[in-house]
Amino acid sequence: MRRTKSPAAPPPVPFSPAAARAHRAGLGLTPEQVAEGMAAHGVRLLPAHILAWESGELCPSEPEFIALARALWCPAAHLMDTRPVRLRDHRVACELGQAVVAERTGTTLAAYQQAELTGHWDGDEDQTHALADVLHLSLPDLVEATGRREALDHLLRQCVAGRWQPHLRALARIVPAPDDTLAAVLTTLHQEHHVPTHWGTTARATSPPTTDSLTSRFWHHLAAETV
Repeated sequence: MRRTKSPAAPPPVPFSPAAARAHRAGLGLTPEQVAEGMAAHGVRLLPAHILAWESGELCPSEPEFIALARALWCPAAHLMDTRPVRLRDHRVACELGQAVVAERTGTTLAAYQQAELTGHWDGDEDQTHALADVLHLSLPDLVEATGRREALDHLLRQCVAGRWQPHLRALARIVPAPDDTLAAVLTTLHQEHHVPTHWGTTARATSPPTTDSLTSRFWHHLAAETV
């Protein structure tokens, strides 16, 4: 009989013991007072847990992390030891539950949970736009958090290598910006890497751009178009 694998446990929240300790000290609170504040947000534990987090001995769970941020009167992102990158970390930074994000983006809870688990988002253009809005994501952060960076890199290479028009809808699914804005950016990218020659054909003006430089130019031009 084949055994069913248990679902993988999510990685711990990127918690900063030093930040938690500094915020508590800045407010002049004792561990007992922080524990009382967390209890008001539905999480009950001993003051020893607060000290264990601050020493790095233990790491808070997601509900504990959010309750701690509220007890310390600071944004949850201020208690992270790195900037949010993964979809789950951006959600926790916004102090939202999975069900709330699923509802606000028009996806099922199971689909959203799968996106967090795998790091790949399969929402359509409207759902992706809603995700960026709900989690307050910049477009570069959105692409990174939804696991679409590789797909974006591939599309941009295709756009500068030939005609960009056939790829516009696929690009809009990854980067939820207005079509006319994306079209302007792609036109500029294409012009940067090609020069007109006789009889209306085009030839490569420079060596093929690296993926990193091409994607960086894409974000640069998109920012300029949306100012």
